[in-house]
Amino acid sequence: MKTSLKWAALALALSLPLSAQAHRMWMLPSATVLSGADPWVTVDAAISNDLFYFEHFPLQLHNLTVTAPDGTPAKAENQSTGRYRSTFDVHLTQTGTYKMAVVNAGLFASYKEDGKNKRWRGTPEKFAQEVPATAQDLRVTQSNSRLETFVTVGKPTETVLRPTGQGLELAPITHPNDLFAKEEASFRLLLDGKPAAGVDVSIVPGGIRYRDQLHEIKTRTDADGKFTVTWPEAGMYWIEAETRDDKTSFSQAKERRSTYAATFEVLPE
Repeated sequence: MKTSLKWAALALALSLPLSAQAHRMWMLPSATVLSGADPWVTVDAAISNDLFYFEHFPLQLHNLTVTAPDGTPAKAENQSTGRYRSTFDVHLTQTGTYKMAVVNAGLFASYKEDGKNKRWRGTPEKFAQEVPATAQDLRVTQSNSRLETFVTVGKPTETVLRPTGQGLELAPITHPNDLFAKEEASFRLLLDGKPAAGVDVSIVPGGIRYRDQLHEIKTRTDADGKFTVTWPEAGMYWIEAETRDDKTSFSQAKERRSTYAATFEVLPE
């Protein structure tokens, strides 16, 4: 797919708070808890209006990483991108918890040139080449997003849950593959490795296509970045949070926008 379309998809995913717009960015594993000999998992990835139903745009897998339970890279096999979704397989050769993550970073700029409104998106390396030095009313935003899901073979492990200290991240208190309906789960949001206090969190169950109400659960992190949720029923859930600040690493960007999203499976009580 052309680079322009890649950046268009990234802009769509980052331009607004994900819970406030129709399009949501997600990965959906075929299973999150497995056992038995020689297990595999297939993951769908898309940007769509209805959660876990692909009808808008495939999620690009350029920045996909898979981390094995021992912390080493694992291979995402049979990668494919179609009209509405991307897919990949992971051969789960170790016992424990795997993490699948797509981490994107980029710049978005708006400006005027010859009296016309212009928009640009790309990397810091291309900014000077593609944005005119004479641009008027220039406004630059630095954006980064992290999208994750977790799969466990056998007993859950903690290695892949360690934060990187970069951007907005989830530091689970309750293991993401140990969630049950009617039970409370606790998580902590971190921004650059420190507790992200006062951040709004949106939690939405899948199946939006088949109901009239969104059934969104809204919560907010406390002073330690912690939030809790009691799952109303079993199923797949999408979690999203966003922060904005002025802690940019690109001199011409005045705002930084960080987003985190994840897909969790809640099992029957």
